[in-house]
Formats: sequence, C-alpha cells, structure tokens
Amino acid sequence: MNARFCDRTEAGQRLAQRLAAYANRSDVVVLGLPRGGVVVAYEIARALNTALDIFGVRKLGAPNHRELAFGAIATGGIQVLNPDIVSWLGASDRAIQRVIDQELQELQRREQVYRGNRPLPNLCDRTVILVDDGIATGATVRAAISGIRTRHPKEMIVAVPIVPAPTCETLITEVDRLVCLATPKTLHSISAWYEDFSQVSDAEVRQLLSMADAPSASGRRAPPATPLQA
Repeated sequence: MNARFCDRTEAGQRLAQRLAAYANRSDVVVLGLPRGGVVVAYEIARALNTALDIFGVRKLGAPNHRELAFGAIATGGIQVLNPDIVSWLGASDRAIQRVIDQELQELQRREQVYRGNRPLPNLCDRTVILVDDGIATGATVRAAISGIRTRHPKEMIVAVPIVPAPTCETLITEVDRLVCLATPKTLHSISAWYEDFSQVSDAEVRQLLSMADAPSASGRRAPPATPLQA
C-alpha cells in the first residue's frame, strides 16, 4: 500500500475509517495538537460526528539546535524533559529555563487565540482520541498524554498517520490504543510523507474549530464537551 498522503485532510479521512467504531458516541472527544494535528483531527471528528477540541503542547528545542527536542510542555503545567538529551546538550540551567519560558508564552498565546474564554473540555470518564499529523520522537505527544491523563479519561487513544516503528513500540504501552497508518523503521522527516505539508495558520485552526462547532447540513452536530469544573 502506498502510505504517502496527499495532505493532512486525506490523512484524517483515512484515519477516520480505522476509527469508525467510535462514531456518533457522546462520550468521545477528538483532540487535535495545534497546529497541523487540528486539520487531521477535524476530518476525524467530522466523519465520526464527535466533538472536536484542541490540547496545547509545545516542543522544547535545544537552545542552539531548535529541531532537537529535549522535552515538551503541555496544557495544565505539564513539563516532560529527557534528562539524557539535557545532559548531552551541556546547556546551562538558565538557557534551558529560557527555552521553557519562551515556549510557555507561545503555548498560552495559542490557547487564547484558539479558545478565547471557552473552557477546556471535561475529559473525565470520556474516550479521548488524541490526533497529530505525525510523530517523530514522541516528545510532544507524551507531554499531551501526561496532561490528558491528569483529567482521568476512560480511554486514551492516539491516532496519527505516520510514526516510526521504535517510537510506536514505546507509545503503544502508554495508551489504550494506538492507531497509525504507516510505521517505517526510520523516519527522516514527517513532511516527506506528505505531498502537501504546508504550514497551518492560527486563522485556519480557529476556522476549523468554528466549523466543527456549527451544525452540519444534515442538522447533526457532535455533542459539545462539558466544561471542566474548577
């Protein structure tokens, strides 16, 4: 099977076929990781007629090599660091903290832009389908999983188009179900698996969330997520 995807929309549609058993269930919520993961998540939520929302997460890139992740942060004050990479970097605590502070500021900015004053969904006793457009090392998705676990979901599912086999073997032990379309032995870049991997804008994320919250042409709409109680 050709595992290459035209774009994130097609990837989401193909994942939705694998998740058909979760269609039309009021206890299911699809959470996309901004930005690219929201495009994939939108297609899944639309096909399954389930609620769609986001879960904020940011990769922590090395001070002098931003593509190298030494950890990630997520909504709810979650911080996951890889001590081996932190040690290997040899960066000062101040430099590491500077990256964390910068990414926390961006995480908060995005949540305000995407969600505004709308509260986080209540995930307690719900089935959560966490979606991204691809996973490389797994740093960001692990931070998201940790953050979601604190909200006590009934079932935790991760759905992604592409994840390398070694990362897959680790992640599958951390969630109730891992759904992926391609698991190559090595992954040089996620973008190489897409014909169109254009950057997703804040405006597009907001539009997709707004469209998901509106009634469809058939009059159906996924039940809204119950606000998280303080």
